[in-house]
Amino acid sequence: MSDPTPVFQSLLSGLPILLLHLACATLVWAAAMAVYMWITPHDEFKLIRAGNEAAAISLGGAALGLAVPLAFCLAGSVNVWDVVIWGSVTLVLQLIAFRLVDLLLGSLSGRIEANERSAAIFLAMMKAAVACLTAAAVAG
Repeated sequence: MSDPTPVFQSLLSGLPILLLHLACATLVWAAAMAVYMWITPHDEFKLIRAGNEAAAISLGGAALGLAVPLAFCLAGSVNVWDVVIWGSVTLVLQLIAFRLVDLLLGSLSGRIEANERSAAIFLAMMKAAVACLTAAAVAG
């Protein structure tokens, strides 16, 4: 059996960096979610608390849409600024996706407030698609 000492030494030296990057990515993700919810015309949490499934689908799509590119960014990041910068870009792209779907369907916020799941599912899938493309671009 091999000596586990190098693995433990690697863990001890790398763990602080891992925790820093994870904390930074989590903060960027949470800030992006807060900005996203602030900019959308409807109150997602109020709707979700009232049992609105469309709001949950839409917000869940946004959460994944913001997290996936950040995850790919973390995988190749050189420092925490990579995560902050690309997290900001991801937020802008997700907001554009929301606006484009709103243009395609019309009255998207009203549809979500009316618990129209078909609109929310389409929005969530568009957010996922944008996230996949953004993640691939970030990973380069």
